[in-house]
Amino acid sequence: MIRSTLFFALALTSFSALSQSTLQDSTHIDLQPVSVKVYFAPQSLMSITSSTQVVGPKTLTAQGSQTLVSALNTVPGIRMEERSPGSYRLAMRGSLIRSPFGIRNTKIYVDDFALTDAGGNTYLNLLDPLGIQSIHVLKGPDGSLFGANSGGVIRIQPKGFDALENQVQLQVTGGSYGLFQEQLSVQRKVSDRYQFSFDHSFLRSDGYRENTALNKKTLQTSHQWQVSKIQQLRLFALYTDLKYNTPGGLTLSQYEANPRAARPAAGKIPGAAEQQAGIYNKTLFGGLSNALQLTESLSHHIALYGSYTDFKNPFITNFEKRIERNLGVRTYFSYAKPEAAMPWQMQLGYEGALGWNKIDNYDNLAGVAGKQQAMDNLDNRQWNLFYRAQVELLKNWNLEGSLGLNKNSIHYKQRFPEVNNPTGDIKFDAVWMPRMATSYQLNRLMALRASIAKGYSAPTLAEVRSSNRSINTDLAAERGTNYEIGYKFKTANNRFIADLAAYTYTMKDGIVRALDENGAEFFSNAGEMKQRGLELGTWLTLLEPRNFGFVRELTVQAALAYNHYRFGDYRVANKDYSKNKITAVPDWVNTNVVHLEFPQKLTLHLFHNYTSSLPLDDGNTVFAKKYNVLQAKLNWNTTLTKNTAINLFFGADNIFNEKYSLGNDINAFGGRYFNAAPMRNYYAGVRFDLK
Repeated sequence: MIRSTLFFALALTSFSALSQSTLQDSTHIDLQPVSVKVYFAPQSLMSITSSTQVVGPKTLTAQGSQTLVSALNTVPGIRMEERSPGSYRLAMRGSLIRSPFGIRNTKIYVDDFALTDAGGNTYLNLLDPLGIQSIHVLKGPDGSLFGANSGGVIRIQPKGFDALENQVQLQVTGGSYGLFQEQLSVQRKVSDRYQFSFDHSFLRSDGYRENTALNKKTLQTSHQWQVSKIQQLRLFALYTDLKYNTPGGLTLSQYEANPRAARPAAGKIPGAAEQQAGIYNKTLFGGLSNALQLTESLSHHIALYGSYTDFKNPFITNFEKRIERNLGVRTYFSYAKPEAAMPWQMQLGYEGALGWNKIDNYDNLAGVAGKQQAMDNLDNRQWNLFYRAQVELLKNWNLEGSLGLNKNSIHYKQRFPEVNNPTGDIKFDAVWMPRMATSYQLNRLMALRASIAKGYSAPTLAEVRSSNRSINTDLAAERGTNYEIGYKFKTANNRFIADLAAYTYTMKDGIVRALDENGAEFFSNAGEMKQRGLELGTWLTLLEPRNFGFVRELTVQAALAYNHYRFGDYRVANKDYSKNKITAVPDWVNTNVVHLEFPQKLTLHLFHNYTSSLPLDDGNTVFAKKYNVLQAKLNWNTTLTKNTAINLFFGADNIFNEKYSLGNDINAFGGRYFNAAPMRNYYAGVRFDLK
């Protein structure tokens, strides 16, 4: 952890230097915004009752534009991985112990439209980073307002909504392992009432390992109409054609001998390359929302959204085809009295989603579907009725409470084999999910917060009907209660901000992942999981923007998370895993960002990630080694004409040339845990900005 400690020490040393600085308080660049919108209306970051962070445009574009991994890993409590190009995994205040299609226990929205579908899956890799304006992260369970989640909520704000600049951006990037990316973004404010954004991207890569090629095309558009002074319409649409190969896990000896290899054949079981293992995902997602100010105090909001997915997954032992259709609605009334003696507001709303899923499995004949193995229909139903109230008891003291009633169910019907044709329903009890929270500003520089919230996550469709092709009717929903306190401090000029959070979450009926001898996954409940953590985020402007000197600006950001995650009472057959470390969770994660600006509009952005060792099986017998990864991106901007600018950039990843495994296969049969990450690699590109 030496390199990590040095980076973190830099942030603390810089703060010490800042406190002794005699620089005048000039116009500064806030590393975090003054307000954030996560609870229906903008709120001050100092007064909000949850652990919240915003990933803004500067962070999103700081490293390579082909992935969101570096940007989201600047948030303490989030760990995002990309084990091969296009294959995301994301954990927020939770483990990667089970993560079909990369994300679990986190609810994700694009504006007011739920990207997380009715079955609980989220295809985050459908989005292109260039089409995103900002990402708002709300950590900790908030099932009272957003339905089933126990990790938190992410709200992605696409380009085209809210404020925008009239501009056209064209970017082309090339790099190691056959990387090529083209991105086009057009934003226009046509009139005071109408604005839009159109974003297109194409991305391809051969990948570091064998059988990791990626090909991705996206089309995205956002439209905003101010129909009248009291009504606003928003339209969002996304189409993505995504294809990436999956190399499969390696044993330790295979990983050490040739980390770039795909999973080889084993006995009668063919290898990943031979079976052309991969993911093919064509998805159309869209939503329409309407905001109406009925009176000075009363407003109504409604968002309708849906998706259609054509999904194919040739795997080692089968070829899966899925057709997924989803429809959803989120609507609420909001009543606010901000001018009252004790300012207050309340919201009453409903969110519901329906999913129709057709899942068919065939023999995989070297990437071609063969004889039928299994065919099932599974339909999801979920809804959440919620209420929230907030009152400012004193000038600096906010108190809020919310309550949600959540219900989930799955109807299944087997179409093949045509023996018995089992049909049935998996129903989860309706669950009340309360949250109580408060924040108190000690003064304009310091604030305290505390909350108690219930977390709840029903099994996803991919867990009930996993890749072993059986329908598991015995899985119970995860549930628990989260207790959290937080402290936030900032200097008067906002040049230093620190946010500290401590939480404890005891999860009951935690669901764990395992793989059979063929690599097919299945899931079971593991009893109790005790999750305790500390998170610290710091933002520092050591040197404000200036027009003289060799260094024109210097900012430092650090994110530190400590995870004390342990199994409670957990036994499988004659094996006792009680009090073991929860699988796939590192004790420490530390990310650090340094941004420097030099003369002639030259900038350097450094990103460092330290992740400690983590267990790869429930028995804690195999661990992935700790790693330090350093990335750097050098930019040069210049103006060609009055309305045209050009940006040239060069980047490097894994500068330390660290050999490490990323996106490990958990509880893997036969010891096939390891997925090698790329060694040192490079990229370069050019971006044109036209006004």
